[in-house]
Amino acid sequence: MKGGAASVSMVMPMALTLAIGPVLLTALWLALSPLLANTPWVALWQDPRFADATLHTLWTGTAASLLAWVSAGYLLRSAFIRGQTGRWLNRLPLLLATPHAAMAIAIVLWVAPTGWLLRFTSPWLTGFDTPPFWRTTQDPLGLGLIAALWIKEVPFLCWVAATQLQREDVRRRWQAEFAVAQTMGLTPTAAFNAVVWPQLARVLRWPFIAVLAYGLTVVDLALIIGPTAPPTLAVLAWEWLRDADAVLQAQGVLAAWVLAGLTLLVGASSWRPIIRIAPFGVMGRAIDGGWRLLFMLYAAAWLALLVGGFLGVWPFPSVRPEQWHMGHWDRVWDSAESLWRTVALGVLAATLTVAWLVAWLEWVPHRWQQVMRPLLIAPMILPPLLWAFGLYRVALWGHFEGAWFGMVVAHAIMAMPFALLALESVYRASDPRLQAVTLTLGRHPLQYLLSVKWPLLKRALWSTWAIAFAVSVAQYLPTLYIGAGRFVTVTTEAVAQATAGQRGLMSAYAALQTILPLMAFAVAVMLGRPRRFMKGLP
Repeated sequence: MKGGAASVSMVMPMALTLAIGPVLLTALWLALSPLLANTPWVALWQDPRFADATLHTLWTGTAASLLAWVSAGYLLRSAFIRGQTGRWLNRLPLLLATPHAAMAIAIVLWVAPTGWLLRFTSPWLTGFDTPPFWRTTQDPLGLGLIAALWIKEVPFLCWVAATQLQREDVRRRWQAEFAVAQTMGLTPTAAFNAVVWPQLARVLRWPFIAVLAYGLTVVDLALIIGPTAPPTLAVLAWEWLRDADAVLQAQGVLAAWVLAGLTLLVGASSWRPIIRIAPFGVMGRAIDGGWRLLFMLYAAAWLALLVGGFLGVWPFPSVRPEQWHMGHWDRVWDSAESLWRTVALGVLAATLTVAWLVAWLEWVPHRWQQVMRPLLIAPMILPPLLWAFGLYRVALWGHFEGAWFGMVVAHAIMAMPFALLALESVYRASDPRLQAVTLTLGRHPLQYLLSVKWPLLKRALWSTWAIAFAVSVAQYLPTLYIGAGRFVTVTTEAVAQATAGQRGLMSAYAALQTILPLMAFAVAVMLGRPRRFMKGLP
């Protein structure tokens, strides 16, 4: 019996490592191959748009990341000091369910020259009878892209912090240290900045690097709302990668590696300074209003997406459209295959991700996990263009390009880092004494997992599944690359309609893109509820 258990304990780590390790390493190696050629490097440096695109990328990505970092610090301080961590942080999945592309489309609907904001204020306040020639979206300064990234990344940083604040042992220890600091004469704000924030900031270091990496390398969001003359370096690299010329394709891969280098450079240079940035003192009422403002912004985005799909003729500056119709939703329903494909991909990828992670955290030795962890986190740090290109080359080599298997694996790999962040700390915090008690009762270790550990972690497991589903729904580049253009999803349609300027259709697809993750989180909440085995329990 012991020999069999020992063999399983050796075989399982090897099997789990071989299941994903070679795929990730091969994808990185294939993406590295263009670095060895000289011609693409020369073409890249000589391209007249390269320098300006790089500056646009550094400006928009860094500004949005710093704004998100400071804003998250304010909100977390407010929730912690006032004892409202549960009230606000438990609602974050509602915000996380909104994809980046959907948020960008909602911002376009609000702030475009013919958008709702100017309609509600014209002509009585602005004096405009016709749309002004303003570039409120795709502006040269990239302010629209900064706003979209800022609004979307604040909930992500707060959610990662929530994984720590919702741990009973950590929360009690920080509350005790916070109370001791106040007894030494510090105000609540100063006590939080001196005691809690340094510990919380260290937890958020890698998530901040992930936010920075996303801001510097995002493609679909920049296509919708980013600058165009020139575009960001990620969009420029995407244009080159789509070209049939092999030299331009290699140039696009090199540009993606430049983005990776910029991410590492900016992340490394900001590693220590960013931790020391504490939320400065602001009036308590203003801070309390920060949470409400955040949820109001998302509510305004949801309203714009839901209503935008029903709009017909709407001359400026009328506040209400002259016509409402279902034509846009009828066209969406005519292509319902993309909806079911999106749902199927999300369910399969999320299930594969959670199953692999649970097996990994349960059976792989901790030292193996420490070695492999950077590789698992890499899809969240390195540019999606590199992973899309590398995985596409792997798919070509393995003959599963344009196949369901390749699509599911690609989506699961992209969802893996976020699922790992959601599940790892909670899974490790499970009490080992429960296993000892179960084994002393003569139960098999598998019975302990099925009857004790996994039921206790049911809420965390289903939340992780919902997060992986949401990440899968939002995938754009892996869908285009690995699917070889044969798979149309809700996200690819939303981006296509947004770049084509089809306002009604892009609203409908973006609303659908938001509804699907919300439904996944609702399912996770229902299925993650603890069961009551005895009557009369509260």
